Amino acid sequence: MALPAAFHDIAKRVNNWGRWGEDDEIGTLNLITDEVVRAAAGTVRRGLRVPLALELKEDGVQTGMIPGRVNPLHVMVQVNQELFGPGTVATSDDAVTFGLQAATHWDALTHASHSGRIYNGRPASSITPHGRSAFSGIHTARHVVSRGVLLDVARAKGLDRLPGNHAVTPEDLDEAAEFGRVTVGAGDVVLVRTGQVRQYLAGDKHGYGYPSPGLSVRTPEWFHARDVAAVANDTLTFEIFPPEIEDLWLPVHALDLVEMGMLQGQNWNLEELSTACAQEERYAFLLSAMPEPFVGGTGTPVAPVAVL
Repeated sequence: MALPAAFHDIAKRVNNWGRWGEDDEIGTLNLITDEVVRAAAGTVRRGLRVPLALELKEDGVQTGMIPGRVNPLHVMVQVNQELFGPGTVATSDDAVTFGLQAATHWDALTHASHSGRIYNGRPASSITPHGRSAFSGIHTARHVVSRGVLLDVARAKGLDRLPGNHAVTPEDLDEAAEFGRVTVGAGDVVLVRTGQVRQYLAGDKHGYGYPSPGLSVRTPEWFHARDVAAVANDTLTFEIFPPEIEDLWLPVHALDLVEMGMLQGQNWNLEELSTACAQEERYAFLLSAMPEPFVGGTGTPVAPVAVL
């Protein structure tokens, strides 16, 4: 089924192809300038560090809904092995196999395509089984350190968690920004809290994934208008699931990643950060969220930390 005209209308309004040159591979990360990072460092007052990643473990968030996206399969390949003979120093080593988007992660710009294209108008056929992503692989996103802004949509509404059928709208984002007394600006990394990860943390990983609140197809224009560098939230699918528009699956992925060239992150644990920001009465902070540089990867695990 072809994407509807309404989708293409939004795509035209948020499109960034060519904005940073025809050879650009990092999209809105170009908005994280030296000046932005210096200003972000100035938000640190206490040095309070808040981790935002879920644990990587064999019984993690993946349920098999997405074929091949497996939770970490962790094996020991050495256990107290004396490599250089009896009585020498012993070492232990391990190995892991898992989906790069298995837990807390960034989606690379190549994670989604539509109409045969990826970001900056390149052909989707440039992603191949053995060559992986020839352009805009996650290894090109070399620096994701900026001002982070928590838009705590759930707390702004007086809720622990948004209902499963709640599509987060631009109006919700405005409400959360006003609640946090923060103005989203160029180069910011926006974290949108729905509270949905509470389902997973409580042991209900099937309920965590479906049904799930998430971003509305209307939100890409909100982020585009503010020159946001990246967006992450605390859900499995990022956007509302099942979709708000019948049979229009993953439109926000296509608008963010393909049209805007904006990294998006999923499965971020924003619960401790929500509490910390409420206690500190401030919702902006220094955020370090460096991608693991898997060459050609369409995504990567990340262990983000907010510093207040």
